[in-house]
Amino acid sequence: MIRLLHIDSSARPGGSDEHPHGSHTRRLSARFIRQWRSHRPLDTVIHRDLALQPPTPVTGQWVHAAFTPPAQREPWMHDVLAESDTLIDELIAADVIVIGAPMYNFGMPSTLKAWIDNIVRVGRTFGFDRQRAGEPYWPLLADQRKRLVLLGARGDHGYDPGQRLHADNHVEAGVITPLRYIGIARADCIAIEYDEFRDERLQASIAAAEAQVDALVARLVEEMTKATSAEVSPLACAG
Repeated sequence: MIRLLHIDSSARPGGSDEHPHGSHTRRLSARFIRQWRSHRPLDTVIHRDLALQPPTPVTGQWVHAAFTPPAQREPWMHDVLAESDTLIDELIAADVIVIGAPMYNFGMPSTLKAWIDNIVRVGRTFGFDRQRAGEPYWPLLADQRKRLVLLGARGDHGYDPGQRLHADNHVEAGVITPLRYIGIARADCIAIEYDEFRDERLQASIAAAEAQVDALVARLVEEMTKATSAEVSPLACAG
């Protein structure tokens, strides 16, 4: 069985295919899950809606607790880290992580950043040893061969590599870099553009993104069902 973690972070309720002011990223992430289930209906899907359940932002107490060795933690430290533990457990259990990540002021929603800050944690998802030869940091999830699917939406256009606004796109890199740091190095990205234009270009972008989602699901299902050992190029999308 393949396990999927479905994360939505848009503040907009519902998908844009259901509501006039709905979310394009919710539309794409829901489509991804529907298409996946059409191929593999018995797979497990865990859905976490960060807009409805915003993760608690990291605090000084959180940092103190996280960097205290587990055997030395006081009871309050375990309480402070309980939510982080839950989020990390969900991530570790997943084979495919599907994230809806709209662009808000050139970056990701604050709720998604809070989720990342909670799951990038010393001793749980990355290791650190000052005495270690060479690089003192290392990923703890690198051997789990997880896949990241990042589904975005942008008001303007031209944010992909080589295009006019690529330097202003801090969404993909902002998500991919910390997840790669903990060992999730294989990513695919799809995004809808032209949302603010509300014309035929938006409709064409939606249609193209939905077709890409369908093709991506078919490819990943085939790859993962066959459990091929062939190497897949890391970071299929550049942030």
